[in-house]
Amino acid sequence: MGSPHFGDPNTEFHAYTNFKVPKQIAYWFAAKFALGFPIFVGFLIYKMRRRHLSEYDDIEDFLRSHSNLVPIKYSYSDIRRMTKNFKHKLGEGGYGSVYKGKLRSKRDAAVKLLGKSTTDGHDFINEVSTIGTIRHVNVVQLIGFCAERRKQALVYEFMPNGSLDKYILSEHEKSSINYEKINEISLGVARGIEYLHQGCDKQILHFDIKPHNILLDENFSPKISDFGLAKLYPTDKSIVSLTAARGTMGYMAPELLYKNIGGISHKADVYSFGMMLMEMAGRRKNYDVVQNSWQTYFAKWVHDQFEETIFKSNATEEEKKIAQKMITVAFTCIQLSPSDRPSMSRVVEMLQGDVDVSEIFRA
Repeated sequence: MGSPHFGDPNTEFHAYTNFKVPKQIAYWFAAKFALGFPIFVGFLIYKMRRRHLSEYDDIEDFLRSHSNLVPIKYSYSDIRRMTKNFKHKLGEGGYGSVYKGKLRSKRDAAVKLLGKSTTDGHDFINEVSTIGTIRHVNVVQLIGFCAERRKQALVYEFMPNGSLDKYILSEHEKSSINYEKINEISLGVARGIEYLHQGCDKQILHFDIKPHNILLDENFSPKISDFGLAKLYPTDKSIVSLTAARGTMGYMAPELLYKNIGGISHKADVYSFGMMLMEMAGRRKNYDVVQNSWQTYFAKWVHDQFEETIFKSNATEEEKKIAQKMITVAFTCIQLSPSDRPSMSRVVEMLQGDVDVSEIFRA
């Protein structure tokens, strides 16, 4: 037989399998892999831990620079003890879960255990920094907080009647709260927002006013809660800058999404309040058209629904009058241009007094 031809696959395969790697080179590769792989894995773990811990470092830096905070700093063991190991859950949301707790004074409390943060701990910092040092009858009181690395919790005063949404949107609860009380609640919320805008050292823009974030105490007095999206600005600064839209669709002011409508200011909260007032007046959620809430005929749709649910119902004349005033104020609040909307001080005045229906169409 002749010598094998170059390129014969069988010959190349045998030549390859008969090739011997020098032992020194084999040992060198094995040692490099044995030593390098753990180092590589360790480096990845380190980077991942640093990425997660940076969030908690931000929180610790904030707490150190605000050592005069009024709220009490609790340990995680304190949180477990006051909630009886998280026995009674009150609710759950994207932020985490809320549990009923009891303070050493035997006073009930609501404990919000924060879930995994996606904002580098800024939601936690916002809550503590915005309501940690203020007191107002229509703003929920922050009693204390816990910040132990991965364990973060906020302790609030307990609101036995829960959130507003279940009373204005639920068929079952309609009989338990009348229009006079609904009007009182709307006025209380308006006063709370007015205080946030004008009554503090810095104006506080909430950016998430909605029924779910309005809590009711034993007397159905409203308190604004959930300041995770809030921003603080100097009181003399009318237009603010945001890198991204914030809020809940359906209550979010249009300028937060469309820059050509106008600058972002305290009028964004006015819009959100107006949308909520619509629901309170109509005793129904405007979900079906809320995505079209910035269109020309949204106000007409709401008015038609309003007549359907109020003026054709068995409501008393006084209740109809109250509802008419609320819907009128709501119309002025949800105008497309921020400059056309009233301030919350003006909203309070309108809710306290009589409102001319023609104000709906005023610029």
